[in-house]
Amino acid sequence: MSTTILDTKGLNCPLPILRVKKAIKDVPAGGTLQVLATDPGAVKDFEAFCKATGQQLLDWKEEAGIFTFNIRKAG
Repeated sequence: MSTTILDTKGLNCPLPILRVKKAIKDVPAGGTLQVLATDPGAVKDFEAFCKATGQQLLDWKEEAGIFTFNIRKAG
């Protein structure tokens, strides 16, 4: 399965979530959307988004102020 990368660095809540909602539609079921963000609130936002929409937050990490989230699309 391929991974789609979405760069939301520099955007603050709610823009990263809105971009993910739009981008996830183009990801095939079972595919992964990798999101790059700099908003520290994104951790809780993406956890809540995945729980509410049935997507799977595979993992996330923070390195040098950049958060990387891997979200698997439900399907």
